[in-house]
Amino acid sequence: MPRPEPPDPALLDRPQRIKGRGAASNPAGRFETRTRTTEDDGWYREERDAPRPPTEVREIRARSIISRNDSPDVPFTQSINPIIGCEHGCVYCYARPSHAYLNLSPGLDFETKLFAKVNAGERLRAELARPGYVCSPINIGANTDPYQPAERRYRVTRQVLEVLAECRHPLTIITKNALVERDLDLLAPMARDRLVQVFVSVTSLDNRLSSTLEPRASAPRRRIEAIANLTAAGVPCGVMVAPIIPAVTDAWIERILERAVAAGARTAGYTVLRLPWELKDLFRDWLDLTVPERAEHVMSLLRQMRGNRDNDPRFGQRMRGEGVFADLLRQRFAVACRKAGLERTRDLRLATDLFQPPRPASPQGSLF
Repeated sequence: MPRPEPPDPALLDRPQRIKGRGAASNPAGRFETRTRTTEDDGWYREERDAPRPPTEVREIRARSIISRNDSPDVPFTQSINPIIGCEHGCVYCYARPSHAYLNLSPGLDFETKLFAKVNAGERLRAELARPGYVCSPINIGANTDPYQPAERRYRVTRQVLEVLAECRHPLTIITKNALVERDLDLLAPMARDRLVQVFVSVTSLDNRLSSTLEPRASAPRRRIEAIANLTAAGVPCGVMVAPIIPAVTDAWIERILERAVAAGARTAGYTVLRLPWELKDLFRDWLDLTVPERAEHVMSLLRQMRGNRDNDPRFGQRMRGEGVFADLLRQRFAVACRKAGLERTRDLRLATDLFQPPRPASPQGSLF
């Protein structure tokens, strides 16, 4: 058999759609100390399927668990992220570049090489017991989703909720996975004391689009069902239409809000797609593979909202953007919320006066 002609090396490294994954490549992160090149072994076939990398979860012991921020763009100052990386594989995830700090790729590595903080409950208990701790709502899921598939096995989020429930500490949750229903036995009693609010993120109501945009998250229909089930159990719910991607998901804004209200959502919010660091190239790959006929138009609209740049990291601008199209989205969202009867508020109105610090373990036990 004659040996096939070697292909152009660029073809070996080109992005390829991988079923069940959001990223189409695994580019080096900006801090990596090693570089990778692909070499042809003489058996390359143009038509071969892209390899499907498995999910690997490493158990780690965190030194601290509560992260703090002073950003004016978010309504909380404390957050917990139970797992580093996210198997949901949302191609638009602004957390992807954080994997570069681990000498890993923000591409496929971010959704296949995960780190579960298996001592999260232990560390949280210690931090809440510190004499100087000041109670304020803790957000779970600000960076990566607390109910991604790995949570079924590792139950790190469950650990965190058990400690917060015991201490009567207020919290908020952001997720796009119906697995949040598993913890209703903890969330419902906390809700009766105004200690919890859940926000379910919905980007569109198109299953086919969702399967490429956020391949391992719950289907849009299940997220709406989760809002209904949480509401029925007495847990206050909001919907996050986030992120809005112009010319891709913005057509769904009004219908998402209508469905969310029918399911019981009380509040709503939105953000516009952000493309920090390596994310801009990963998203461009997704556009070229999924909606090539609109790729340039989408990027043009994004740049119009970001001062003619792919990304604008400034506080006050990064979440909503600026310019004509950003103003149009703002007006559309406000009108849609008014028509649906949804409240838009940054005041979470959660109780902080019920907090009871955990008592340190003592071999003598407790007298009171």
